[in-house]
This record gives sequence, structure tokens and C-alpha cells, in this order.
Amino acid sequence: MSTSFTARLRKPVALFAAAAGIAGIGAAVAPTAASAATPQQIAASIVPANQLASFSNIISHESGWNVTATNPSSGSYGLGQALPASKMASAGADWKTNPTTQIKWAYNYMNSRYGSPNAAWAFWAAHHWY
Repeated sequence: MSTSFTARLRKPVALFAAAAGIAGIGAAVAPTAASAATPQQIAASIVPANQLASFSNIISHESGWNVTATNPSSGSYGLGQALPASKMASAGADWKTNPTTQIKWAYNYMNSRYGSPNAAWAFWAAHHWY
């Protein structure tokens, strides 16, 4: 390979590597902050597909998918607006900030109280709370 050909390739390869979040050629590929899963993506990996729309509707209405959403009057907290918030500790010690823990708790709550997210959404649609 000629030196000029190698020099011409160096810049495009460096740009590609930077765009891909790779520190250098041959470096280990590690996920970047931009590739972290969103709460919606986490929910899609936990909640069955035939229940996901209902689960998503409730979470959207209750917290806007904000992990630290807090109702100032009641103190309900998190994605599923647990009351008291500490109930989510049953799903994990990191319940205050971990969307996976909160999603697992909310999914289990919907199943135990209403039978499913679909049934919870039907209740929510009629009463505007769950």
C-alpha cells in the first residue's frame, strides 16, 4: 500500500471511528451514553407486547416517563407513581433512580391489582387513576 493511499484513508477512518464511539482502531467497543436504553425500551423488554400499549399509556399519563416524577400533593413517585414511594423497594434497592426496577414494580403492581396492564388501563380510562 502506498503512503499516500494510507494517508487518504486515515481521516475517513478516524471520522467513522469517532462517530461510532470507538476510541481507536482495535480499541474495545464500549457503549456510549447515547446508546443507553430509554425507559420505553426497557419496558418493551419486560412487558409482553400485547400489554405494552396499555402499560405505556398509564406510565405516560402518570409520570411522562420521568423516573423521578413526584406528585407534590400526594408524594407518589416514579414512573408508576407508587404511593408510598418506598413500596418500590420490593423490586430493588435502587428504586429511586433505576427505570428497570420501577418498570418491574409497576408491571407487577398492575398484574397483582388489576390482573394485567390492559385491565389497569381500562380502569385508568374510566377513573383517571389506577
